[in-house]
Amino acid sequence: MNRTEIRAQFPSLANGRVYLDNAAGSLLPQHAIDGVTRHLIRYGAINSMIGHQPGREMLNIKHRAREGTALFFNAQPEDVVLGPSATALAFRMATAFTRLWGPGDEVIVSGLEHEANASPWRDLQRSGVSVNVWHARTPDLRLDLEDLKVLLSPRTRLVAVTTASNVLGSTVDIRAVTALAREVGAWTFADAVQSAPHEFPDVQSWGADFVTFSMYKVCGPHLGALWIRPELRAELPWPKLVFFPDADVHGLEHGTPQFELLAGWLGTLDYLRELGGASDLTREALNTAAKCIRELEEPVATHLLAGLVARPNVTVYGPQEMERRVGTVAFRVAGEAPEQTATRLSEQGIDLSAGHFYAVQPMTDLGLYPAGVARASIAHYTSMEDVERLLNALR
Repeated sequence: MNRTEIRAQFPSLANGRVYLDNAAGSLLPQHAIDGVTRHLIRYGAINSMIGHQPGREMLNIKHRAREGTALFFNAQPEDVVLGPSATALAFRMATAFTRLWGPGDEVIVSGLEHEANASPWRDLQRSGVSVNVWHARTPDLRLDLEDLKVLLSPRTRLVAVTTASNVLGSTVDIRAVTALAREVGAWTFADAVQSAPHEFPDVQSWGADFVTFSMYKVCGPHLGALWIRPELRAELPWPKLVFFPDADVHGLEHGTPQFELLAGWLGTLDYLRELGGASDLTREALNTAAKCIRELEEPVATHLLAGLVARPNVTVYGPQEMERRVGTVAFRVAGEAPEQTATRLSEQGIDLSAGHFYAVQPMTDLGLYPAGVARASIAHYTSMEDVERLLNALR
């Protein structure tokens, strides 16, 4: 599919507005919308039960959603947890870690984190765990591996790191980080929420022990997912209902699933399958879809970044070139608070957001917390015309 055909799949684009807040949440293709709608019409709020046919169909939806998510991770279904958000799943894992670690143990949190991959680990300090920050280097706020080496020690239990900054767009060499963590026997918790829409996660090659992403950043409904390295399942004492075996990661799926949202996610996966030009949903089809997404996004992201950097009245924060970054750009307009910028642009039909975006550490290190920045972020359906409208409005 070309960009015009792709945009036709997203009904929200038909209103003529420019949507540049994809880092906060993406638009949904018609397949996903239909999946939610059909489910609610057919099933309402029926729960998964083995005693009747609709209940068995609910179980099947959950199994299919887990299998599809496993393909997205490049993993096995038994290692995948589905939940309401990546943040909620991280806090559930933090509860398990408090039962393992205490005084003398250390955790390292990168200086680029969204609080979803920082606050849960800072909370471990209640159990006596020390939390150290791997600060990003100014002015571009890039993480340097040499700085991580200084912090790592035999007492390090966990390294929490994003694969892409949700506010600055900079990406991280996750394979290099996990290799360093393994040298001291530490686990790595990788937040792939911001990279997943642009480069699908690959837990087989990354080397991380835990990986999260959010479906609603990848053209799906408001859901989150977590992958856990299978070798760790037996030793993680997460909170669970009593009838789940200790090593069953699905004990982390607290309460009743949002079945209608799982049906919508299946619709999203069907859209990605079509984008990959395949008749069946496979990892190969998803890889082809990811390649298509990269090819569509690269020129648009380059134009957005270069156009903002070139504006004399605009200050861009983070990397000033497209190498090792995604199409998320943080900026401020001279003489204007970020919220004023976003409000003014929205009045012109250009929707982007302003604030700190829960990225407390990087915004603090830049001296921009709490007001933060204006943030423009693209998806594969974003057009050159969308970017031009933004740049013209900033002139």
